[in-house]
Amino acid sequence: MKITKNAVLSALKKISVPGEGDNIIDKGVVNNVMIFGDQVDIDLQLENPSLQARKKLEVTILKTIHEQVYEKAKININIKVVPVKKQINSIKGKPIPGIENIIAISSGKGGVGKSTVTSNIAVTLAQMGCKVGILDADIYGPSIPTMFDMEGSKPLSVEVNGKSKMKPIENYGVKILSIGFFTKPEQAVIWRGPMAAKALNQMIFDAAWGDLDFLLIDLPPGTGDIHLSIVQSLPISGAMVVSTPQNVALADAKKGISMFQQENIQVPVLGVIENMSYFTPEELPENKYYIFGERGAEYLAKDKGVPFLGSLPLVQSVREASDYGRPACLQEKTAIANEFIQITKNLVSQVVYRNKNLPPTKAVEITNLVGCEAIKS
Repeated sequence: MKITKNAVLSALKKISVPGEGDNIIDKGVVNNVMIFGDQVDIDLQLENPSLQARKKLEVTILKTIHEQVYEKAKININIKVVPVKKQINSIKGKPIPGIENIIAISSGKGGVGKSTVTSNIAVTLAQMGCKVGILDADIYGPSIPTMFDMEGSKPLSVEVNGKSKMKPIENYGVKILSIGFFTKPEQAVIWRGPMAAKALNQMIFDAAWGDLDFLLIDLPPGTGDIHLSIVQSLPISGAMVVSTPQNVALADAKKGISMFQQENIQVPVLGVIENMSYFTPEELPENKYYIFGERGAEYLAKDKGVPFLGSLPLVQSVREASDYGRPACLQEKTAIANEFIQITKNLVSQVVYRNKNLPPTKAVEITNLVGCEAIKS
């Protein structure tokens, strides 16, 4: 009997790939079939099969050809094992419908005023006509409720498209969700990373944020599980790093910048803000005392090749305003309010530049947003 290649291929097409539904011809497992009289040579290519799967496939091929082509065929099976190609994915999450830009605000070190800066930038954006939200991702030390005079508040449940969602609490034109809304002020949150990540995902995806021009994420200090969970869960438009000028804080801020710039994260760093840059006594308004060092964060930004968004002085009223739950930027026509306005404009300019010149996370033309009129100028 003459064995034909077509007959062999037709028989092989009835054999499935181990562990999969596709046949070995369509899947590309069969590289070559050669016929020499009653001898059939078959070359296969498999991705790291187990020994059991490999033997099972060989037996199935022998049995199928003997039964359907020629029972006395001499069959040689050569299997080449190739490693599975690892698919390297950028850590990018799924967008939230209605939210145009998501900005992570980070600090390498605690106590540098990151949450204070976040609060004031959010309120300043709201005053400019933007729709703004804050996700307080500082699971173990949430302070945003205090800074917005919301301690003791509890989010309500609302129905959106047939699903129950958390309704963020709003004050000063900013929508806010924080783990602090679900715990007592004196209660310590003692959670491992996976539990904290789950709580964050609920506040992100089970919330009725509505339409937002900006969602600011107040990250905890350092670089760890929470940071990774955030960049895995959301397509972050960019990150901003807050630091004081002293070397101890700058060393940690440098690590924070490096984290966002890692190859598998690649979140654009929109800039660095220097907080507590200097102190000016009321009785000596022309004097500046650089208590924590001079222009350290500015030099860090230059060294790392990222924008410097501005500096904020050490002012008692900023601390008092945060403690009383009324952000300092609400003190109209004051020097500190003007500083926050300028820094906010610088930040938004960097978001505009980022969206025009870099591929999405989610590219948005900020100048086309409804509202935000003050930023256009």
